[in-house]
Amino acid sequence: MEFSEWYSEILERAEIYDVRYPIKGCGVYLPYGFKIRKYTFEILSKLLDESGHEQVLFPLLIPETLLAKEGEHIKGFEDEVYWVTHGGKTPLDVKLALRPTSETAIYYMLKLWVKVHTDLPIKLYQIVNTFRYETKHTRPLIRLREIMTFKEAHTAHATKEEAEKQVKEAIGIYKKFFDTLGIPYLIIKRPEWDKFPGADYTIAFDTIFPDGRAIQIGTVHNLGQHFSKTFEIEFETPTGDKDYAYQTCYGISDRAIASIIAIHGDEKGLKLPPVVAPIQVVIIPLIFKGKEEMVINKAKEVAERLKEYRVHIDDRDIRPGKKYYDWEIKGVPLRIDIGPRDIEEGKITLVRRDTGEKIVIEESELEEKVRETLEDISKRLKESAKERFKKFITICDVEEAKEMLEKKRGIILVPYDNSIYKEELEEKVDAKVLGETEYEGKKYIAIAKTY
Repeated sequence: MEFSEWYSEILERAEIYDVRYPIKGCGVYLPYGFKIRKYTFEILSKLLDESGHEQVLFPLLIPETLLAKEGEHIKGFEDEVYWVTHGGKTPLDVKLALRPTSETAIYYMLKLWVKVHTDLPIKLYQIVNTFRYETKHTRPLIRLREIMTFKEAHTAHATKEEAEKQVKEAIGIYKKFFDTLGIPYLIIKRPEWDKFPGADYTIAFDTIFPDGRAIQIGTVHNLGQHFSKTFEIEFETPTGDKDYAYQTCYGISDRAIASIIAIHGDEKGLKLPPVVAPIQVVIIPLIFKGKEEMVINKAKEVAERLKEYRVHIDDRDIRPGKKYYDWEIKGVPLRIDIGPRDIEEGKITLVRRDTGEKIVIEESELEEKVRETLEDISKRLKESAKERFKKFITICDVEEAKEMLEKKRGIILVPYDNSIYKEELEEKVDAKVLGETEYEGKKYIAIAKTY
């Protein structure tokens, strides 16, 4: 089955996301998918909170006058902005944009909040929806017109050095985030012609989906003083002089969820890392006539012993095989089968989703073995994803790049050469130049077919 077909089918069968909403590029997170989203972004929020960021919430609507104030920035989004032109039947004096991103809205307020150097640094983030009139082929959770989950952080600092340090911190946070999810990546500095509008430079995290296409899953931007000069975010220095704030911003979207699905899944369905699985352990009571109560009671006892995890007892009146099939599709990391013979022998059977391995343990070992197994599943998923990722990395000369992309896809790494590192290179290789990266200690130009 082709990846795109598999991906669409899994979103439906695992009850993650319903694409049937009557607006192209918009869909609905179903309860199971919403929980994956919830646990995923809780990880990110925790990392941000622990590093001194504070969560805020800004308005969705941005006046055209505010958005247009930063000309270079709006030029980067002008073909993608949704405009509100009426309030009811009354034409608005000033058109309102549905935020494509929040720099102009947030920086207007920063001007009001920043007066002296002691007001800095400021480190804010919000998790919101953003809107972009996507004209390319839309894909659920990958290329949307309403990005339903956009984590954007915005920081302001007193010196250029502090902003550079913040960029490094942001990269470190994203590395921890994607490492926790078991998603492999390359960290790539985008070329000058493809950086974020208004940024001094852009750093991106890119991974590779099973079809060999690269996908950008996170970005970090050093904005320098570009926006602060436009929005007059000025402060008094310790010496009494005036200076403009140095800023950074960085974002992650629903593509994090798409990556979990795409990178860890297999022909049977999802394979979720335990940390984001809505159900970490599913218990299947194997019912035999006359022993129903004994089995159900034991299932409840086991669930109680494992209450530190997200546990579900599947007591539906259907065949065990159908239950196994359903939970494999949904990617539940660990299954526990409990039948009369197991109870009589003091045994419990664990079944791993990632390998399909059955492990028969003593009842007394339950808590320890479940903990060890879930930890090992997380480790194995990460290692397997990294191995597949490496197979998609090819090092070759620029003359071979186009042919290699047609044969193999993935990311092509061409030894860095400033004379070829130009926008024209994209036409030569018929692919996107992702930018500069280091791989195994050497500098390369990364090239790929992308989403």
